[in-house]
Amino acid sequence: MKNSFLFLLIILIGFPVYASDGTDTILDKLNDALKNKQRYVQLKEERILNFKKIKSADLTKEQEYNYNKTLYAEYQKFNSDSAIFYVKKNLKIAAELQNKSLSDLANLQLVTLYSSSGKYRESEAILKSIDKKTLSKALLQTYYIAYREFFEHYAANSYDVKYVHQIRMYRDSLLTVLDPTTLDYQINKIQQGMSKKRLGNAQKQLMALLKNAKEDNPQYAMITYLLGSIYENTHQLELRKKYYALSATADIKNANKDNASLQELALVFYEVGDVDMAYKLTQSAIEDALYCNVQFRTLLMSEVYSIINTVYLEKEAKRKTELQMYLLCISLLSLFLIVAVIYVYKQMKKVSRIRGELYETSQKLAELNKDITKTNNQLQESNSQLSESNHVKEEYIAHFFNLCSAYINKLENYRIILNKKATAKQFDEIYKMLKSTTLVDNELEELYKNFDIIFLNLYPTFVKDFNELLIKEEQIVLKQGELLNTELRIFALIRLGITDSVKIAAFLRYSLSTIYNYRTRARNKAAVSRNDLEEMVMKIGLISLKV
Repeated sequence: MKNSFLFLLIILIGFPVYASDGTDTILDKLNDALKNKQRYVQLKEERILNFKKIKSADLTKEQEYNYNKTLYAEYQKFNSDSAIFYVKKNLKIAAELQNKSLSDLANLQLVTLYSSSGKYRESEAILKSIDKKTLSKALLQTYYIAYREFFEHYAANSYDVKYVHQIRMYRDSLLTVLDPTTLDYQINKIQQGMSKKRLGNAQKQLMALLKNAKEDNPQYAMITYLLGSIYENTHQLELRKKYYALSATADIKNANKDNASLQELALVFYEVGDVDMAYKLTQSAIEDALYCNVQFRTLLMSEVYSIINTVYLEKEAKRKTELQMYLLCISLLSLFLIVAVIYVYKQMKKVSRIRGELYETSQKLAELNKDITKTNNQLQESNSQLSESNHVKEEYIAHFFNLCSAYINKLENYRIILNKKATAKQFDEIYKMLKSTTLVDNELEELYKNFDIIFLNLYPTFVKDFNELLIKEEQIVLKQGELLNTELRIFALIRLGITDSVKIAAFLRYSLSTIYNYRTRARNKAAVSRNDLEEMVMKIGLISLKV
């Protein structure tokens, strides 16, 4: 039992769990990319157009050569005719500069473009005209790449084992001049291993490269395409579909029109019987090949397209026949349904009319009840506000008269004291009394104390009710002997209807910013919505007054 469990664990660990995981998501991304295909092309064209804003007249010949080389790189997998145009411009510049290296580079670039466009004779003639012994190491790499791609394109048009041998030979030669640390070297080395059927090792190397590859990198599409090829050779359908889909998505997003992934993916869907998706992918691949003028891809796709298109048309014809049958059945059912509906309609017409009248009556009654309820609520609220207003007025008028009388007496006493000191010519004492703020401070303290007493007499539960509006940790605890503190007085004034911070600041003798900070801090401490705090403070005491 133990050995069986261990064996099962080894199988689970060794099995590639990514075989099915994420395939649906990857296909969703592919479909999304296909829908936005024109947008990616537009972005590519905009990038090229922005680069073309550089005026070639302002450049030296060497700079113009590099400018054209950049445009060639942009167009190479996008529009081969435009790429050829800029390479030919560079051939003229190289001739003017009498620079053989620049001329050789342009010619080698032209070789690949010609062979992909089906101009095999012109391509081969250029290759034979170049003496590889005179090429630098960098140009030698381009030379071997040009030869390898020439035979790849030619083999697609006229398959022969000898062309496959030539492709392998020039790849081997390319590996001798490439820097082993570069990604190009690693990919070519992996392709060399694949050609020798070392698929397991190639798969491991590609997975290692994929971990560090970014989707917008052209090599990402190549790595995923090669993985798809490996899984095609090892007959792993889901993995083959997954990696061809990843490669195709990357090509579409990079506006790479010279691609093989869409064609291979179309064949996968054709094999599994999804003709609609196969047809959709085939059409997209042919559009790309024609747009880029890649003849060898067009030839390959035309063979696939004829097969898939035939099956697709047969399926569409079958669908059309089925649809006609469905339409006939639906028509008969619809006729029966119309007769039934007419009969039911006549029977229900009277009932419907009565229900309509009852509904209108009930709606009017509901509206009337709603208006009455609303009016009652408004009257009740108005009565509560009037009751509170009258109560506040009575309390404050009584206290107002008492305070006025007390302040008049205090002012009279203060006048008598000043008069006596003036009569006795005690001017220093008078100056000292006038300079001192003790009297004002005492009066302010007395004023606030009276305010606290009067307010709490009107709203005895204000402190408790206000604290209930704050979170528990931030509730106000008054010091010994305090009736209200500054924060409570601010909101007491708000409860009395004084909401203007300027007026509050004048009454409490604080700066406007201090009052604003107190109000903001209280909102931040609110257990209720911070925007509703002051509105709820205004309602404190209303319930008790209503009772």
